[in-house]
Amino acid sequence: MNQDKMYLINKLFNDKTIRTVWDKDEEKYYVSVIDVVGAVSESKDGRKYWNKLKQRLKEEGNESVTNCHQLKLKSSDGKYYATDVVDIEGMFRLIESVPSKNAEPIKQWLAKLGSERIDEVFDPSIATQRSIDLYRAKGFDEKWITERIKGIQNRKELTDVWKDGGITEQKEYAILTNEIYKEWSGMKANEYKEFKGLKKENLRDNMSRIEELLTDLGEEATKELAKEHKPKGLEANKKIAKLGGHAAKSARDDLEKNLGRTVITANNNLNYRYIDDNRKIENE
Repeated sequence: MNQDKMYLINKLFNDKTIRTVWDKDEEKYYVSVIDVVGAVSESKDGRKYWNKLKQRLKEEGNESVTNCHQLKLKSSDGKYYATDVVDIEGMFRLIESVPSKNAEPIKQWLAKLGSERIDEVFDPSIATQRSIDLYRAKGFDEKWITERIKGIQNRKELTDVWKDGGITEQKEYAILTNEIYKEWSGMKANEYKEFKGLKKENLRDNMSRIEELLTDLGEEATKELAKEHKPKGLEANKKIAKLGGHAAKSARDDLEKNLGRTVITANNNLNYRYIDDNRKIENE
C-alpha cells in the first residue's frame, strides 16, 4: 500500500478515537487494530492487549494476523509510528476473537463506517452535503459556504492542470501551492497558518474575503498560464506558479496603496485558541 494515496481520518466510537485510513485507489478503509481492540476489550493498554492476542492468533494459525498491514499513524504524542491496520472485513474477523459486550456495537459501527463511504462513491452529493452541514455547524453563512464549495472545485481544476504537466506527488502540489502563496503574501502556506494561529485547521476557511479573493486570483492565474504554456515537470511549473502568484501580488499592492494599510490579517474564524505548544486549547 502506498500511504501517499491515502487519507488519514479520525473516527469516534463511544468517545474513543479510532484511527482510520481511506485508500482512494482500493476504495476501502483500513482501521487501527490497536484502537478497535482496545475499545472492544476496554483494556487500558490496547497495544499490550493486541500484542498478546496477536501472539495467540499466530499460534492458532489464524489468518486474520497475516492480513494485517502496517502504516504510520499519528499517536497521542503527536508523532507517527508504524501501526497494525486491517480492512473492515478483516477487523470483523479479529473482533470475533475478543470476548466482550462491545463486540456487537462496534461491528455495527464498522459496518456503518464502510457503508457511508460506499454510499458516497455511488452518490458523491452525500459527501458534499456532509461538508455543507459541517460548515453550517461552524457558523458560516450560506453565501460563504457556496463560494467555498466552488473554490474547492476550482482548486481541483488547478491540480488537474498540474497533473497534465507531470505533477503527481502530493509534496509537489504543496511546493507549487507555496510558490503561489509566497509570491503574493510573502509566506508559505504553513507560515501563513502560523501567522493566523492555526494548527490543523484549513487556511482557506480562516481567511478574510480579500485574502480569499487574492488566493483565488493567484490560483486561477496559475491555471490559465499553465494551460497556455504547458510546462512540464516541477521546476517549469514552479516558474508558472510564481507568475500566477505575482498576478495576485500586483492586485494586492495596488489595493493596499489605495487603502493605506495591509490586507493580510492574523484574524481567523476559530472559536478557540491555542495556549501552549502542547496543543491545548481553551474556549473563548
